[in-house]
Amino acid sequence: MPSATLVPSPTIDLSLAKGRSVSTKIVQAADSVHGSIISPATRATLNFQYASLRNINHCPTGMYITPSAENTLMWDAVLFVHKGYYQDSVLKFIISFSNDYPERPPTVRFLTDIFHPLVDPRTGAYSLAPRFRPWRPKEHQIHHVLHFMKSTFKEPTLDKLHEEDALNKEAFKLYRDNRTSFATLAKQSAELSQSPSALYDTSGSKKIHSLQFTPLKPNEVEEVLGALSVHTEDSK
Repeated sequence: MPSATLVPSPTIDLSLAKGRSVSTKIVQAADSVHGSIISPATRATLNFQYASLRNINHCPTGMYITPSAENTLMWDAVLFVHKGYYQDSVLKFIISFSNDYPERPPTVRFLTDIFHPLVDPRTGAYSLAPRFRPWRPKEHQIHHVLHFMKSTFKEPTLDKLHEEDALNKEAFKLYRDNRTSFATLAKQSAELSQSPSALYDTSGSKKIHSLQFTPLKPNEVEEVLGALSVHTEDSK
C-alpha cells in the first residue's frame, strides 16, 4: 500500500472541526442546506450520534469518520479492510442524513470504486436494505449502520445476501456461482483503491473529501513509524 498520512482522526470534537470553534452564527450558517434550515432536533441528534462514536464499541476498527466541511447533513468516512476478499482496500464513502433524521435512514455512497454486491457500480450508492428493512428510528443508531457496513465485506454476511437487495447483480451472481472469479475481481478493486488517483484524489473529478491522504517520503515514513514505535525490517 502506498505510504500516506490520514488526517484527521476519527474522534474529532465537533466544536473543533477544521481547526475553528463553532459559534452560534457559524452553526446557523452551516445549517442552511439547499435553501432549507436544519431543525435544532436534527442537529442535536447528529451531534449526539457523532459523539457516541467515541465509545470504544461504536466506531468499528479500521473506520474513520468526520463531519463534512461542506454540508452539516453529511459525514465523510474511510474504511480500511484488513481481511477477506477485499483485504487492503481503502474505501472512501459519504453518509448523508435527511432534514428529518432519524425518521428516515441515512444514505451511503462510496467515492472509491468497489466491486461489491451492495454497491451500485455506476453511482456508488450502497444498499442498507439487508439490515434495516424497515428502518426503526427509535431503535437503529448510526453505529449499527457502520458495523453492518463493515460486516458486508466479510464472508458470513456476504453469504446471507439476497439478490433483490443487490445493486450490483453481476457481483452477487459471481459470488454465488463463481467464487474464484468474484475473488479475483474483489482483489483487483482492492488494488485499484490504493492507486494514486483513488487514494490521493489526483483526478480532481470527485467531491472534496474531508479525510485526505498525502504521500510520504521514505524518511517521513520512518519518522511516523518511529513515533508509533514501529520499525521496518531494514531499520532493525
